[in-house]
Amino acid sequence: MLPTVTITPAAAKFINRVVRFSGMGAGAGLRLAVTPGGCSGYSSEFSAQAAPAADEKLLEVGGVRLFLAAESRLLLNGLIMDFTETATESGLSFTDPNKEACACSSAAAAPKPGVTRIEISAISRGRPVAPVLAT
Repeated sequence: MLPTVTITPAAAKFINRVVRFSGMGAGAGLRLAVTPGGCSGYSSEFSAQAAPAADEKLLEVGGVRLFLAAESRLLLNGLIMDFTETATESGLSFTDPNKEACACSSAAAAPKPGVTRIEISAISRGRPVAPVLAT
């Protein structure tokens, strides 16, 4: 089963640029691996790939091609994927509109629930780089 994911225009533009600048040509997409991560939501890794791996499914949303393994498909269902950029950071963010902030002591300093940031410096050609985790 493929997840229902909302991809904002900003996220679509970012993902399509990553894939286009990879030089992999038509049919390429973004391999996205999402895992549960702490009280703030999710951690993720991504890389441009020419085709999905044998254990991945292709999800196409608004011209964006995502290659997703089973666990990522389950975790992404119902999420909003966005690209955010501030003076100090930029990256993809994943928001679950149905979750509320956790009650742990770090909640005041934590980003919105269900949000992870991926720095632009994490973009690589074909090899995932260790993710930057929001805590």
